[in-house]
Amino acid sequence: MKIKFSKMQGAGNDFVVIDSTKEQFSLSPENIRFLADRHFGVGADQVLVIEKTELPDVDFKYRIFNHDGGEVEQCGNGARCFARYVHNKGLTDKKKIKVETVKEIIEPELLDDGSVRVMMNTPSFRPSDLPFNPKGLPEREINGEKQWAVSFQGKLWWFSISSIGNPHVTIQVENLDETPIKELGSFIENHPAFPARVNVGFLQIQDPHHGKFAVWERGAGQTLACGTGNCAAAATAIKNEAMESPVALENLGGTLTLEWEGEGMNIYLRGPAEMVFDSEIEI
Repeated sequence: MKIKFSKMQGAGNDFVVIDSTKEQFSLSPENIRFLADRHFGVGADQVLVIEKTELPDVDFKYRIFNHDGGEVEQCGNGARCFARYVHNKGLTDKKKIKVETVKEIIEPELLDDGSVRVMMNTPSFRPSDLPFNPKGLPEREINGEKQWAVSFQGKLWWFSISSIGNPHVTIQVENLDETPIKELGSFIENHPAFPARVNVGFLQIQDPHHGKFAVWERGAGQTLACGTGNCAAAATAIKNEAMESPVALENLGGTLTLEWEGEGMNIYLRGPAEMVFDSEIEI
């Protein structure tokens, strides 16, 4: 079967985007792994599939697959690329659209400056929403926020938890360059305290509105950016009074801006979303 696709990127987080609204088809985990393979396929952090929605007052449905073939709940950078795709391809003339994901309805909006702003989920800090089982882990409280720690390479690494529709751990570090991101990220992703595994973010705070961020994504490894990871980092830092909204985080692939007014409120993610090329491939 030959399928058409677009290659897109948002802050260096790259995607294969496939339109399944006109001709419906299903992709197996093997198909996903092939498309995402950087040596034998197209190459991408994730594969995004656009589908029709059956929900009223919702424009589209989209599904997100990591390059290991597993389906995930949410992707902020993918949501921005999704919005750019459906607008550029003439699937809608709306600049603000409603999109169904596995768990939630999100609302991307194309802005006049060329960036895309997405109203993401309300951050949750409940362990059950990740899920997270902290039994046996060291625990402390910072400005009313609970944190836990894991022991790795002879050191305790304290972290915050949050869900942005998908599970996240955020670790505040003094220097990203001296942090074992790949080793520690993989260790925590697969820690038994996280039965569904977890995304791991590393935040270096520069001032109340600026920071640097690196991420180890569940099922994808280290990527150049992660939209929901940036949301999680900003929300936890604002919650424990280490930062203030708006927050601009510098990722390896570019800067993302987060706005959050506090608990019970949606968090907003803004950043670039660009077409790279269109093509087709036999699968």
